Amino acid sequence: MLTTIEVRRKPGETARGVLIAGARTLSCALGRSGPSIFKREGDGATPAHAAMRPLWGYWRPDKGVRPRSILPLHRIGPDDGWCDAPEHPSYNAPMRLPFAASHEVMRRADCLYDICIVLDWNMAPRGRARHRGSAIFLHMAKPGYPPTAGCIALARRDLEWLVARIDRRSRFVVVR
Repeated sequence: MLTTIEVRRKPGETARGVLIAGARTLSCALGRSGPSIFKREGDGATPAHAAMRPLWGYWRPDKGVRPRSILPLHRIGPDDGWCDAPEHPSYNAPMRLPFAASHEVMRRADCLYDICIVLDWNMAPRGRARHRGSAIFLHMAKPGYPPTAGCIALARRDLEWLVARIDRRSRFVVVR
C-alpha cells in the first residue's frame, strides 16, 4: 500500500498538477484557485499542507464495475448527495436527496464522480469548522484536466490504479 502521495502544482500552472505515488507520476487537475493554506468554502482552492487521508469511496455501478480497493466503496444511487451548506448541521457530510440546503448531487450527468474517494478534509471533530471547505474528493478528471472546485482529479485509468493501492493509512499531501 502507498503511504504518502504527494500532489504538486505543475510549474507555471495554477490548477494543473502532478500526483506522485511511489515510482509513478500522474497528471491531475486541482482547484481553479490552486493550492492554498487558507481554504474556505467555495474558494476553488485545493487544501495545501494538509495530510488528507482517504476514508471511503463511491462508484457508479451503471458506469463500470466496482474498482479494486481495500477502502469501503458505496454504490452511488439517485438520492445520494453531499451537504456543502456551512450553517447546516449536515455540513460536509453525505445526505439523502431531496435536500433543502445547498448540496452536491453525487450521481452526476458527467463522469466526475463515477469513482470518487472522500478525503478527510475538515471532517473531524464532528462539529466541523464552518466555512473551511467541504467535499475534498479524489475523483475523475474531465478530458484535458480542467480545474476542479478544489478536489484532486485524475484520468479514470490512473484513478483506478491509485484506488487499488491506498487504504485509510495513506496520506495525500498537497504542496504549494
